[in-house]
Amino acid sequence: MPAQREHQLSSDTARQADARVASLAFGGAPAGNLYAGVADETARDAIAHAWQQGIRHFDTAPYYGYGLSETRIGDALKGVDRASYTLSTKVGRLIDLDQDRTDRSDGFAVDGRRAYFDYTREGILRSFESSLRRVRTDRIDVLLLHDIGELTHGPNHLRVLAQTLDEALPAMAELRDEGVVGAIGLGVNEEAVCLEVMRRFPLDTIMLAGRYTLFEQANGKALMAKAEADGVDVLVAGPYNSGLLGAQSGPGDTYNYAPASPAIKARAQQFYDACASAGTSVGAAALQFPLAHPAVTKVVCGLRSVAEVDDAIRRMRSDIPAATWSLLAERGLIDEGMPTP
Repeated sequence: MPAQREHQLSSDTARQADARVASLAFGGAPAGNLYAGVADETARDAIAHAWQQGIRHFDTAPYYGYGLSETRIGDALKGVDRASYTLSTKVGRLIDLDQDRTDRSDGFAVDGRRAYFDYTREGILRSFESSLRRVRTDRIDVLLLHDIGELTHGPNHLRVLAQTLDEALPAMAELRDEGVVGAIGLGVNEEAVCLEVMRRFPLDTIMLAGRYTLFEQANGKALMAKAEADGVDVLVAGPYNSGLLGAQSGPGDTYNYAPASPAIKARAQQFYDACASAGTSVGAAALQFPLAHPAVTKVVCGLRSVAEVDDAIRRMRSDIPAATWSLLAERGLIDEGMPTP
C-alpha cells in the first residue's frame, strides 16, 4: 500500500475513534455513591480526567447521591470553559436534609439526606434552581423529567402523568424559552411512558436507560423509530444493563438494578462467547452498538474513577470487526433489522 494511502487510512481511523469518544457521555450516578461510597477526590479526578480526555457531555441528577453527584461535577469542572462541555440534569425530585436517615434502599451510600418526588410547577422550578447552585452554572443544556411512568409510580402513574403534562413539562418549556435551558425531555427506564408523552407534548430529547442496548432492543425499538421520525434526540443510558455486560471476564451479577437471574446470566454469556469468537470485547460492543441508530446522539456510561474513564475511552476507540455484528445477528442476539455500526 502506498505510504500516502496508508497515512490517509490511519487518519480516517483516528477521526472515527475521536468521533466515538465525543459520543460518550459521563454518567454521574456512580459519582453520587451509587452502590458504594466514592471519595470526593476520586470522583472529582474522574470527572476532570474525562474532560481532559475528550468527553464533553456530563449527565447528573439531584437524585444521584441526593445532590452529591451534582456537587462533585460542579466542583470538578469549576474553572473549565463552560462552552467546552454540555450538561444534563433532571427534575422531579427534591432533596432535603434528614439527619436520622441511614436507609440505603435507594442504592446510594449517602446518609443524612432524602429525596422525594415533586412534579408540581413549584417543585420543578425549585429543583432547577438548586441544581444550578450545585453544578455551579447559570444554564443547563438538557433538562430531563426524571422517572415518570408506571414502573416507578404504579397505581399513581395516571396522576403523575397528568401532573407531568399540566405542570412539569410546561414549566420546563418556559425555562427553555427563557434561554436558561437548551432542550427538555424525559429521563426514564421504560418505553411506554415515552411514547405516551410524545403523543401529547413536544419533546427535544429522551434519555432511555437499559431499554435499547446490545443486550436488548425489544422494549426500545418502537421508541427509537418514533424518535427518529419526530426528530427527537435519544441519549442511551445503562449500556451495560446495570453491569451485566460491563466486566471483561464474564457476565455481571446485576441486571436492571437487581440480582440477575440464572436465565439472564446464561443469555449474557452468549454475548461473551460470540464476541470472543469474533476477537472483540463485549464492553466495546455494548458501548458502540447504540450509536448505530440514527436517533442516538450519545451513549451515557456511569463512571466513578480515572481507571473506569480510561477503560470506557479505550472501548469507544476500539475497532470492532464487522464479523462481530454478523455473528451476534446469526445467533439471534441482536433483533432483526436493528442497525449495527
